[in-house]
Amino acid sequence: MSKAPTNFSIYKREDTLEKLKTSTFDLAIIGGGVTGAGIALDAASRGLHVCLIEKGDFASGTSNKSTKLIHGGLRYLKQFEVGLVRESGSERAIVHRLAPHLVIPEKMLLPLTKKGTYGPLMTSIGLKVYDFLADVPEADGRIMLNKQETLEKEPLLNPNATTGGGFYAEYRTDDARLTIEILKTAAAFGATIINYCELTTFNYHTNSKINGLNCEDHLGEKSLKIKAKHYISATGPWADVIRRTDHSINHKHLHLTKGVHIVFPHHKLPIKQALYFDVKDGRMIFAIPRGRATYVGTTDTNYTGHKNRVVSTKKDLHYLLEAIHETFPDIHLTENDVESSWAGLRPLIHEKDKGPSELSRKDEIFESPTGLITIAGGKLTGYRKMAQRVLDVVLNRMSSEKKCKLKNSLTEKIPLVNPPFDTINDITKFQKELALKLNKLGIPNDYHAWYLCTNYGRKALDIVNKIKDFENQSPLEGLIRAELWFSINYEMTSGLTDFFVRRTGRLFFDIASISQYREVILADFIRYFNWKTPRIAKENKILDRALQDAITFYDNEVL
Repeated sequence: MSKAPTNFSIYKREDTLEKLKTSTFDLAIIGGGVTGAGIALDAASRGLHVCLIEKGDFASGTSNKSTKLIHGGLRYLKQFEVGLVRESGSERAIVHRLAPHLVIPEKMLLPLTKKGTYGPLMTSIGLKVYDFLADVPEADGRIMLNKQETLEKEPLLNPNATTGGGFYAEYRTDDARLTIEILKTAAAFGATIINYCELTTFNYHTNSKINGLNCEDHLGEKSLKIKAKHYISATGPWADVIRRTDHSINHKHLHLTKGVHIVFPHHKLPIKQALYFDVKDGRMIFAIPRGRATYVGTTDTNYTGHKNRVVSTKKDLHYLLEAIHETFPDIHLTENDVESSWAGLRPLIHEKDKGPSELSRKDEIFESPTGLITIAGGKLTGYRKMAQRVLDVVLNRMSSEKKCKLKNSLTEKIPLVNPPFDTINDITKFQKELALKLNKLGIPNDYHAWYLCTNYGRKALDIVNKIKDFENQSPLEGLIRAELWFSINYEMTSGLTDFFVRRTGRLFFDIASISQYREVILADFIRYFNWKTPRIAKENKILDRALQDAITFYDNEVL
């Protein structure tokens, strides 16, 4: 197999480590979720010499565990966070333009009920204000529906409770894929990026300012030091951990809440389109069809457990099943119908006397006397603006001479996959072309063309064209092996869970395919990297635990 020359290939890891050891960067970023990725892209595209380290795999924390929507934050109108709604609305349109195959328009139905949170007047006004703040084009503006129209949109709704509905615009995405594409684009602008490289301690000057990062390369099992002029922590739920490592934690701190989603085969919950509906405790949750699956979430509960292993509990499951039964009374789902689940953390800023759902989703920047800049809070949708705000702080610390050499932020115009798509029609046309190519290879199901297009954009052609290079038991086996080849060479994949969870989303949306293709994928990893028995055992153990957590609802959160 040929090795790709891209600087986001796992084969370039040793070169990347050498750069980290021998360079002095303008900016060192700790954290490889969407926030850190956004900062890396903004900084590198302006002309800064940037590095980013991530202690696990990219997007392995919150940036892989969201509701997977680039949404305008309708619920924040209830909290009168007008600025947050306005920013989220404008940002989702920008991110859709940058990656239209990955950030996909999704009409959302908000059913109205007799005992619901909002009546028809308030819903109509709220959605109209939402459209205005989010700058929604008139053609996509909200439509108010009567009872009959609402039940035609979604026949599974309870006809005895439904009184009408609102139909409005949102956008669906894959959070981990979005993070990977942002990182790949940052690397193309020269950012030095690595996963499985963990900060252990800070080095300091005699004046107590940070002078470097002491890190551990978990794959090479070696220590290294990284030097930079400015240091940013974008570590989500681990922000306070890093601040404690820096001895700079103060009265401002995080309030972690947990969100759980459960996944069913679509035929078990065959909704016709995405819904956002009331539950008994006054919250609202989503039900979203996605390819062969439908997922429902999310919960919102305080969390004080282990950050490196967040799990779903029986209480979480019962809460979501009860919500489904209330909303879709003819659908009788049980725990046995759940295919998969995920549990993630929201790193919110603590506010005294406020419950989980009342806490603001705004981001905040903490500046330590040591020079550490921490960005915390925020939403997936706002990653670009968060990056700009962090870099404003960095630029304020730079000399005028240095700043004059830098460009203004360009991320509003940088496509996240090249070659980019121009219109939705281009995506539809490309998907049909993919389907024809796959059909000729013996893969007739249009699902796979949709899956490849929405995951990889035009780069899906590289994967499809690679299938012929493998000898396989079936065309689908060739397809997944070609995916692995691509993700190793172009997406810094180094292990089983990198591939099955963050690069392909199979753990959540096609979990059965993991047991079907696990052995052939493991064999390819062994062949590519000459894994020995200890590494094979370690990889299998990590994947086994991920599979267990996806299908198990525990008695409590502390394992």
